[in-house]
Amino acid sequence: MNRRKVKFYIYYFIIFTFLFVTVSKQVQATPSVSSHRAILMDQETGRILFEKDAYSQSRIASITKIMTAILAVESGKMDKEVTVSSNAAGTEGSSLYLKAGEKVKLEDLVYGLMLRSGNDAAVAIAEYVGGSLDGFVYMMNQKADEIGMKDTHFSNPHGLDDHEDHLSTAYDMAVLTRYAMENENYRTIAGTKIHTAPNPDEKWDRKWKNKNRLLTELYKHSTGGKTGYTKRAKRTLVSTASKDGENLIAVTLNAPDDWNDHIALFEYGFKQYDYKIVLEKGKIEKMDDDIYKGRAYLKRDSVLTLQDDEVDDVKVEYKMLKPKEEWLKNKKVPEVVGKAVVFLEGEEVDTLPIFYKASVEKDKGKSWWKFWAYSFESFIGVRKHG
Repeated sequence: MNRRKVKFYIYYFIIFTFLFVTVSKQVQATPSVSSHRAILMDQETGRILFEKDAYSQSRIASITKIMTAILAVESGKMDKEVTVSSNAAGTEGSSLYLKAGEKVKLEDLVYGLMLRSGNDAAVAIAEYVGGSLDGFVYMMNQKADEIGMKDTHFSNPHGLDDHEDHLSTAYDMAVLTRYAMENENYRTIAGTKIHTAPNPDEKWDRKWKNKNRLLTELYKHSTGGKTGYTKRAKRTLVSTASKDGENLIAVTLNAPDDWNDHIALFEYGFKQYDYKIVLEKGKIEKMDDDIYKGRAYLKRDSVLTLQDDEVDDVKVEYKMLKPKEEWLKNKKVPEVVGKAVVFLEGEEVDTLPIFYKASVEKDKGKSWWKFWAYSFESFIGVRKHG
């Protein structure tokens, strides 16, 4: 074998080995899920970290109740008593065994809705908050439009298969959950393992244990969610998890092995991604126009969910208003003078308004005495603890 052939084979082997290792790492990193449709979303930034047919409409079963719960929480009536109608008490499927005519606090109904998936609670909530079932369904679809659930249509408050057009997507349900998790009361309810509610007609209180096994026993980083099942939708699950300050949302639709699907998705997200500040709040140092130098600033950080090797793919463009002469004459510069646009691999992922600071405080410095006084206060903890 001549030297040219030897070099060729060595070169071929190196290239093959490099491609094999690269592909193997990607295969190992990507989670395998049993679910027909799935998504993993970062709760803080909304970035999609994993998706599998996440935009196709399908039945969603009882994860519908996330919308029912957040509308009840936002109604401002959680401390009011609801009289259970015969229509609500007779609702089929999973139940809290409510009785027609009994009065139950709305807050307790929402706990029963989320922890035990009570369909009777869903109807009682809908009739009270919406005035009627139809009125509440209108509210559900109105809220869906408002928060950007573009491929969703609700027809009932519980998710039973009694309408053909009660449909959503994995992506839309992640959008809904992200919205709901901004509400402290919702977060508390969704993350509760056991809730006790008064039961005036009996000698014992009602005690409801959450059906979400991720929260109660399987995954220590779980912070809440909602289970679902109907014969036509199969197993559906929405769950949330937090680890080291990182908050994730997972949704699976028609997933035979949903508990393990969610654990695999969360572990993938926590291992592969992290929050990184790509643009810090405060004064922007690099400004071409003299009028903006030392005066243009950002009021918040730009934080993205990134893999380590994606940091170099982040680019920032500053788009500023063209300065006008009357600004200097009248000393009236607009409060917002531009925007900082953050791109990841050429795609816009964040936009921050750029503000103008009319007066710049001069650094007068500290006297020798003030310097030592400040140092002494810091040492004894006055400034830290007050």
